[in-house]
Amino acid sequence: MFVYTRNETKPIRLGNVVLGGGNPIRVQSMLKVPLTAEKRALQQAQKLESVGCEILRFAVPDKNSLPYINSLVASVSIPTIADIHFDYRLAVAAIEKGVAGLRINPGNIGSTDRIRTVVEAAKAHQIPIRIGVNAGSLDKEILKKFKEPNAEAMVSSAFKHIRLLEQFHFDQIKISLKASSVTTTIEAYKRLASIVDYPLHLGITEAGPPGIGTARSAVGLGILLHEGLGDTIRVSLTGPPEEEVKIGFEILKALGLRSHGPTLISCPTCGRCQIDILPLVREVENILAAVSADLSVAVMGCVVNGPGEAREADIGIAGGKNNGLLFIKGKPIGKYPPSELLPMLLKAINDLNKE
Repeated sequence: MFVYTRNETKPIRLGNVVLGGGNPIRVQSMLKVPLTAEKRALQQAQKLESVGCEILRFAVPDKNSLPYINSLVASVSIPTIADIHFDYRLAVAAIEKGVAGLRINPGNIGSTDRIRTVVEAAKAHQIPIRIGVNAGSLDKEILKKFKEPNAEAMVSSAFKHIRLLEQFHFDQIKISLKASSVTTTIEAYKRLASIVDYPLHLGITEAGPPGIGTARSAVGLGILLHEGLGDTIRVSLTGPPEEEVKIGFEILKALGLRSHGPTLISCPTCGRCQIDILPLVREVENILAAVSADLSVAVMGCVVNGPGEAREADIGIAGGKNNGLLFIKGKPIGKYPPSELLPMLLKAINDLNKE
């Protein structure tokens, strides 16, 4: 029997959330619009919070973004992280404007003195720093040494930056090692986890549009999470950020690591299916999008696996010849023609959602 064992990491506080130290694995996303598009940015931030996003990151590419940080931070109750590259002054300014954390790549921030300035500001405001290593942006010295952006190069880069921050007696550190290659990412995280105990932020970067990106993220994050690694995750998709949150939770739910809203179970259909369940599944999926309870709903099309799956779910339909058998909490309630299945499912979902 498989026993899940979580990798032990150092706890750090990010606003009202504690990461690492055995705390729940958190799902995060990132604004897809610039802060300067203030109305759209605030709407997107609030939308992300409404679908369960637990940590919100946003880019601060230049000083024009700085005046908008205060309103963004105030618009949500979840921790916010400023993503900074190149200009250490932007990092210091973002800290002073109330962000809960920073994401930087120390390799492109500049001199040791500039990094020290950022670290001292983070210390003064008691916020953590994520060292973000991406295969596509390793510094020239690392690439020269390792010839290519492989897992060993990524770990070497992260370790170098960790030691730099530790040099300033700073240990409120979170680390990410992201590549578009799933296997490179997995190897990099496993290597780093064997030598440091800082919390890890998992992700497959530039994963692609929703279909491809979901597959890559589910494989990469799923393997790492199953092996006990990871304290927070982001599913990086070329698409709406709220989809990143939903898929992130589905990955955690599939591994039994978090519960978050309803779970839909449906059969793939085959020649044994005697009711048309495809439109029924689509309707149920739409209904469940507005449900907050941790319900499992099974929509099954035939008598082979249908009764078993339907019985194990909180609410289930097992298809038969021109009818469906409705189960609630494992008990058969009755048989209904296809035209009545959706109303009966909707009533059962609403009843359990109120409990």
